[in-house]
Amino acid sequence: MGDGLGTLGVGWLLSAAAFALAMSATPGPNNAMVAASGATYGFARTVPHILGISVGFPAMLIAVALGAGAVLTRYPVVHDVMRWLGAAYLVWLAWRIATARPAAESTDRPRHRDRPLGFMEAALFQWVNPKAWVIALAGIATYTGSGETAFGRALVLAVVFFVTCVPSTALWTGVGVGAARLLRTERGLRAFNLALAALLVASLATLFE
Repeated sequence: MGDGLGTLGVGWLLSAAAFALAMSATPGPNNAMVAASGATYGFARTVPHILGISVGFPAMLIAVALGAGAVLTRYPVVHDVMRWLGAAYLVWLAWRIATARPAAESTDRPRHRDRPLGFMEAALFQWVNPKAWVIALAGIATYTGSGETAFGRALVLAVVFFVTCVPSTALWTGVGVGAARLLRTERGLRAFNLALAALLVASLATLFE
């Protein structure tokens, strides 16, 4: 990789794309949530959630490049507070997934609290998502380096993550939609959601290693 942004080269882009795809497509809180949303609410109603993740994480990546990561390193107490907030929020989301009523159920009763995560909620969730922090810090350290072009590289990396995150989260949403069609029964859908809720709770282990 050269010293200038214009000399990143195909090798850097392929490496960054492979990293972004691996991080975006592997199991984690975001993918568990969109899979559960797809199974419960369908693909169309999950689109704002998909876009919230796909825009929110690159925005977080840029913020880390601008110094948010350095703040956490300098003030460990801030990181500790965010870890506990993240843990509490993940538990709440797991409960929400586990108790969600499938979209196919009767709609006679109002469902004010039973709805998919919105765009802004999904975007803000990245700030308390432990996997997102690990990916952002590792990505910035590995692919941007230092110097005058570091921020430009961070912008390119953010675009690469957006391009890979959209299809990855859409694929996981499709997995949820497919599971709903395969399971068909309310009991089967609830079992699927409980499994995803358990996966979400299990991801808390990364917060306290």
